[in-house]
Amino acid sequence: MAATGTEKQGDESVKAFYVSTPIYYVNDAPHLGHAYTTVAGDVLTRWHRQRGEKVWYLTGTDEHGQKIMRTAEANSVTPQEWCDKLVEEAWKPLWEHLNIANDDFIRTTEKRHTDRVQEFVQDLYDKGDIYKGGYEGPYCVGCEEYKLPGDLIEDEQGVKLCPIHKKPVEILKEENYFFKLSAYGPKLLEFYEANPDFIQPESARNEVVNFVKQGLQDLSISRSTFDWGIPIPWDDKHVIYVWVDALLNYATAVGYGADQAKFEATFPANVHLVGKDILRFHAVIWPAMLMAQGLPVPGKVAANGWLMVGGEKMSKSNLTGIKPQDLTSHFGVDAYRWYFLRAIAFGSDGSFSWEDFTARYTSELANDYGNLASRVAAMVGKYFDGALPEATAAGDAEQAIHDGLAKAVAEADRKIGEELDFQGGILAVFDFVKQVNGYITEQEPWKVAKDDSPEGRARLATILYTAAESLRAVAVLLNPVMPETSQKLWESLGAEAGLGALADQRLADAGRWGQLPVGATVTKGAVLFPRLEEPKKDA
Repeated sequence: MAATGTEKQGDESVKAFYVSTPIYYVNDAPHLGHAYTTVAGDVLTRWHRQRGEKVWYLTGTDEHGQKIMRTAEANSVTPQEWCDKLVEEAWKPLWEHLNIANDDFIRTTEKRHTDRVQEFVQDLYDKGDIYKGGYEGPYCVGCEEYKLPGDLIEDEQGVKLCPIHKKPVEILKEENYFFKLSAYGPKLLEFYEANPDFIQPESARNEVVNFVKQGLQDLSISRSTFDWGIPIPWDDKHVIYVWVDALLNYATAVGYGADQAKFEATFPANVHLVGKDILRFHAVIWPAMLMAQGLPVPGKVAANGWLMVGGEKMSKSNLTGIKPQDLTSHFGVDAYRWYFLRAIAFGSDGSFSWEDFTARYTSELANDYGNLASRVAAMVGKYFDGALPEATAAGDAEQAIHDGLAKAVAEADRKIGEELDFQGGILAVFDFVKQVNGYITEQEPWKVAKDDSPEGRARLATILYTAAESLRAVAVLLNPVMPETSQKLWESLGAEAGLGALADQRLADAGRWGQLPVGATVTKGAVLFPRLEEPKKDA
């Protein structure tokens, strides 16, 4: 799980493009929803690495709180033993399996985190931003959050339920310490207005702005009814509220209070990727905490939608959790990485089904993309003994391909790199793949090959060079999304020998025509997207 490419990750004179996922609760093994956000972050950071930028990608696990403590008790182990087992046997192995190139993995039970959290909270206490008080209200253990009465739903018996977990809330009464969150409402609204792209998508931004306009309540930042957490430094009868603990990982992981040079070269995050159910924590509480401490606020909080199965949010508690390995064993890791970002508009809810994945895999990956690569390699092998020929008879058809590539590069870079529109960026590349397929169909190189005249050979050479050079660019553009497949294609085209490592190719140069060297050895390797076995039943 290491960064790839030749960018100077250790150069502290340059601010890193810093992306984070939420840190995930380890009350159970990861499911598709967790993997969805993590793959999105991986594609985004790989994209910026492909640009040649310095990048820092953080993920990790949230290991404190009542939910973890109860899960551990139910499994007859200590909370720390439970966390260690889940992290080492489930979470880290899955990220390696999915080819996640994170630069760090933070655990909230690590000393590098817990010491700094105590220092942060102590500072706020010393400044007068934290006071002691009492609170009573409905509490969802699953969310680790007090709920407003208006947020709750009722079951048929009139029992108050958490709207996310659909489980009864508990009425808690505690003497706690409170952060003066209410004082930061005006500052937050001013910040939102000055930075309209801070919260994405727009619907999420509107929700947060309306919430803050209604007036903020001070935030309970300690718990005294259980002890699995970081102790309040001035009162060890209390532990720090798990969300205050968790949010600070974005600072502690990059050197807050320990490595000032690294901290200044990395913090704040350019993009926090979060699920929409935890948006308020990241778009309200987190920036308020940073403002209180005089620290810079993140560049963007992007909320992805929920993955739905049978109309329900995918989660363990709703019994709709699906292991990513169930899909990768059938479709492959690269297809898995591609599918969810291609099929679902980031920021919107999206439904998953085996049938949809199978149909898209067959149509777009196997037939459009994989078949194009296979046909081009086969024809270069058949007609030119595997040596890439020179293009000497280009015309309007080839110019259209050049123009199409330039458009695809610009659109994909804008959509993925700037707008976090993964679906739009991927579709821009696959529209170009379709264009190249159409070009081959129209030019009919198998018929041109029957003309053995110099003009015929020159025309055939131009068609095949155009197709191969197009695939060279596609390999670069899709490398952040499907790195293993792109590497296979890169090697098949003979690009490694002539152009160097795929990771070193820059997106800005991807559309520059004529990079594949004439005479490069083109080989027909293994099929990029093999025919699927009998599909499994619908999830």
